[in-house]
Amino acid sequence: MAVLREHPYGRFNFLVDLGSGNTEGPDAGFQECSPIGMRIAVAEYRNGNERENAPRKIPGLTRVPDITLKRGIVGSLTLFDWIRTVRDGAVDRRTVTIQLVAEDHSGPVLAWRLLRAFPVAYVAGPLDARGGDVAMEELTLSCERLELE
Repeated sequence: MAVLREHPYGRFNFLVDLGSGNTEGPDAGFQECSPIGMRIAVAEYRNGNERENAPRKIPGLTRVPDITLKRGIVGSLTLFDWIRTVRDGAVDRRTVTIQLVAEDHSGPVLAWRLLRAFPVAYVAGPLDARGGDVAMEELTLSCERLELE
């Protein structure tokens, strides 16, 4: 799916599929997505009789940091229902897909797949009677693996 071009894509058009196949409507619309990435730990090892006075570097475990999605509160219980399911003991792991879309909305140009993802935090607010901002909610996801396509 990755579409190569000479200048970088903007970061303001993206689609989120929370494992249902739906990227349309208020349940799938998010204002912000935290950075997506992964990190491979490095294990250092050196034999006592090595000729070099430096350790070998060996790839270790791969870790994917948690990802937070933010959206305006739209009256949908979808996000809270998912975390409630996990809280109540039934781990509902899903493949969550985040797609970057071209500026002309001609379609996705890159997709990140969060494999075996499940919610680990839900936050709503803050609420402020003097403010004029949109009421927001956040869902933080943890996943076991990241794929890019």
